[in-house]
Amino acid sequence: MDETLKGKVALVTGGGSGLGEATARAFAQAGVSVAVVDINEDNAKRVSRDLLAQAESIALRCDVSDADQVFRVVDAVVERFGRLDFVVNAAAMDYVVGVHEMSVEQWDRVLSVNLRGPFLFSKAAMPVMQRQKSGHIINVASTAAKRAWGNASAYHASKWGLIGFGRGLGVEGRPFGVRVTTVVPGGMKTHFFDRFPEQGIPMPDETHLQDPANVAKAILFAAQMPPESVVQEIMVTPLTETSWP
Repeated sequence: MDETLKGKVALVTGGGSGLGEATARAFAQAGVSVAVVDINEDNAKRVSRDLLAQAESIALRCDVSDADQVFRVVDAVVERFGRLDFVVNAAAMDYVVGVHEMSVEQWDRVLSVNLRGPFLFSKAAMPVMQRQKSGHIINVASTAAKRAWGNASAYHASKWGLIGFGRGLGVEGRPFGVRVTTVVPGGMKTHFFDRFPEQGIPMPDETHLQDPANVAKAILFAAQMPPESVVQEIMVTPLTETSWP
């Protein structure tokens, strides 16, 4: 158990699978109480049950794009644990389709989950963290915020926007001791690619993907920084990811 994190509380969106699950597990292993938040309640409960062997944990269902649900979840976490130290915005989704084929509803959904969601959780958590005079919001972007490929324009827009949002939010949080970190992962072995075959898209070569637990370690590293310092942005890619020099 990391003594610097002992007694702290983390809320992780998308915590029922993928990077969110890996991050929830990393926090619990460090002795942090974890609220596992996911739109799939069964997945959230499964992860939360596993965490109880190491730390306190609750599971909460939430559509991160729904403002009422987000504020209820943050209130429930603070009521249960009495504080909120970390919010990790890991929930994300995409439709792999070109702009000419993408529906307006699909565009809105990607932006709502990937960009509106982090805004809502930050808006709900910031007053709590300001009162505490401490807190840390960690937004999960993507290398899609640093480069581009076809059939992902909405995803690119959301992740590029998330970097800009995080930079602005970090400036706002400084006077209150609230830190903001943007994590930029490369490809990971998660369910993100599950829908590729049904859309006729080749699955990526897993030898060029990384374990989400590796990225979760980077998130934990940022969380463990002394309070007078902040990791503003951190990029973690597979060693053999071929799209980088």
